[in-house]
Amino acid sequence: MPNNKIAVIGLGYVGLPLAHLFAAKYPVIGFDINENRIQELNKGIDSTLEVDNDKLKARISSSSDMTKGLYCSNDIQDLKDCNYYIITVPTPVDSSNRPNLTPLYKASETVGKVLKKGDIVIYESTVYPGATEEDCVPVLEKISGLKFNVDFYAGYSPERINPGDKEHTVDKILKVTSGSTPEIGQEIDALYKSVITAGTYLASSIKVAEAAKVIENSQRDINIAFVNELSKIFNLMDIDTQEVLKAAGTKWNFLPFRPGLVGGHCIGVDPYYLVQKAQEYGYHPEIILAGRRMNDGMGQHVSSEVIKLMVANNNRVNGANILVLGITFKENCPDVRNTKVVDVVENLKGFSTNVCVYDPWANPEEVHKEYGFSTTKEIPRDVKFDAIVLAVAHKEFLDISLRDLLNPNGIIYDVKGILEEKVEGRL
Repeated sequence: MPNNKIAVIGLGYVGLPLAHLFAAKYPVIGFDINENRIQELNKGIDSTLEVDNDKLKARISSSSDMTKGLYCSNDIQDLKDCNYYIITVPTPVDSSNRPNLTPLYKASETVGKVLKKGDIVIYESTVYPGATEEDCVPVLEKISGLKFNVDFYAGYSPERINPGDKEHTVDKILKVTSGSTPEIGQEIDALYKSVITAGTYLASSIKVAEAAKVIENSQRDINIAFVNELSKIFNLMDIDTQEVLKAAGTKWNFLPFRPGLVGGHCIGVDPYYLVQKAQEYGYHPEIILAGRRMNDGMGQHVSSEVIKLMVANNNRVNGANILVLGITFKENCPDVRNTKVVDVVENLKGFSTNVCVYDPWANPEEVHKEYGFSTTKEIPRDVKFDAIVLAVAHKEFLDISLRDLLNPNGIIYDVKGILEEKVEGRL
């Protein structure tokens, strides 16, 4: 194992922390097609905030010829000497919620061009069961001209990165591993075990590992959908959902899920991968899709509730000024991928309101490029708002005196249920 050289393909929220971890013990080539991303990483800057800049600088190497450390590159030639290729690219869905494996295919083509006899390719991207061996391996075979499980091997070890979480970092999360043969499974497991302090779990097959990953997020999605439905019911009954959950939570086996907007690159996406595969086998999932419909509709529900409260408070709607706090898909991180706050913003704009989005974490350029509207990193002080919607639980929002930003009849809607002060509405 000391002679291993590892390539990590894709240096985003998943790939960079993994590459940084392996680089403490092995020579690692971090590969990404985004030239700007490579340039910032080689300067020791991580815009995703997943790896501390000082720690990143200490591990970055200026040469691909090293005994350990991380060399970042967008040149495929730098991958030729590696014998492990770990693919960590995104697996999104299209506008019809169908799995889009294009990034995975492109990454497989890249690896296929440099693949040699004896090499091992490991996929970490979330996929449906069978994707590694049925969709990705044929690409590797076609491009490389090598034969699977004869000339090269494969594995699957699902990522479990939690963006913005500085407690459950990659080395502290137990890693599921698998290989295309029992021997390769043992080898892959040993590789991860050498850097993952939380330990590993060797699954019996690649498909088992793929299925385990996709149901992790599907389970969370369904549980959140359940409490989202409860919040709708209890709001109609004029019962505080948060108070209900606190009371129910006194039982030892009650699961502590909270209502909210379900976005991001995992929970809001992964269930569709399982749905796609199930439908190929002639089964139409009911519970999974019901959960998805519930959660996908929460943005419209929140915006409708805000408008109802404004009307009830004798507040204007047409031309109203509304402040939305937060645009990222979760608190205390800059990740705006598949954020469902966008649904709230677009629905509020549909009522002819003026919506201002304040987020101290999100990159305004990235938001504008992805969603086509502007955000600010400063609290607007030159206008009084008719409504404030706390959509993301950033820590900075707890220190804002929200009432000072409101018109006399203004309302506060707390999507996340984190405000201690009395508010007009919450999930």
